Amino acid sequence: MNSLQTIANTIDIINEYIGRAIAWFTLAMVLLTFAVVVLRYAFNLGWIAMQETVTYLHALVFMLGAAYTLKHNGHVRVDIFYSKLGVRGRAWVDLAGALLLLLPVAGFILWVSWGYVGSSWSLLEGSREQGGLPGVFLLKSAIPALGILLILQGVSQAIRSLLVISGHTAEPEPSEQIAEL
Repeated sequence: MNSLQTIANTIDIINEYIGRAIAWFTLAMVLLTFAVVVLRYAFNLGWIAMQETVTYLHALVFMLGAAYTLKHNGHVRVDIFYSKLGVRGRAWVDLAGALLLLLPVAGFILWVSWGYVGSSWSLLEGSREQGGLPGVFLLKSAIPALGILLILQGVSQAIRSLLVISGHTAEPEPSEQIAEL
């Protein structure tokens, strides 16, 4: 069981680092949006690439930050019975949710996006706008990354649920371990 805990901790640490790095994109979005507005209305200047950069950052925050949000229980949950359950009951719900919903949906996202992203890479797809960013194929690569990161986090969630159900005590959350590093 210790090796399962190590796997879950490793996955959590990976998603923690990615989430913390991606969080800085939100600051970049705010600053770029401010610059776009000031340049447009104060100086009558504007660049499509600058506006597209905000869109790219926004997409990356959501796609690469989804697993981090899941790790921190930040996704919307319909909590009718869950809060009334004990620790083992919640672990059963989390395990069922991971195995029956999260992993199949994340796997489907990965499977469906593979050809779409592959086609984009084969063309080295760029922006349709004159003066836009040339790396649309790179942005589209975040879609399968979303699937992979959610699958990894789902595996971590399932492992942690199994450890609780089987009566093993879990180690401190990896976010606490990272703070100690």
